[in-house]
Amino acid sequence: MGRIVVEVMPKPEILDPQGKAVRSALASLGHTQFTDVRQGKRFVLTVEGEVTEADLEAARQAAETLLSNPIIEDVVKVKACGGGQGKCCGGGQQGQDAARGRHAAELPVDQGCGCQKVEN
Repeated sequence: MGRIVVEVMPKPEILDPQGKAVRSALASLGHTQFTDVRQGKRFVLTVEGEVTEADLEAARQAAETLLSNPIIEDVVKVKACGGGQGKCCGGGQQGQDAARGRHAAELPVDQGCGCQKVEN
């Protein structure tokens, strides 16, 4: 089972009220080192078998036409998740623990699973 990660962010010139609210909340919790927060979207697309170039192209097209609003958002990343563990894609033990509601501080730090960025 292969996975493709698509990340979408608001364009730089677009106001991000959710990001602003998160930044404010972080500051109120004492995390004043963060000067800006932008909140985006992350999609994980699963395919049967290994991810092919055709799958990546289909993901790019879906990202540009359905997963993002090109007027206010940019597709910033389309990448195949490698290594078979799916950790970068929300799978594996870390994703299972998060789904069970374990606190983020209790989760192991993701060392990555060999994902390589695929340019749009």
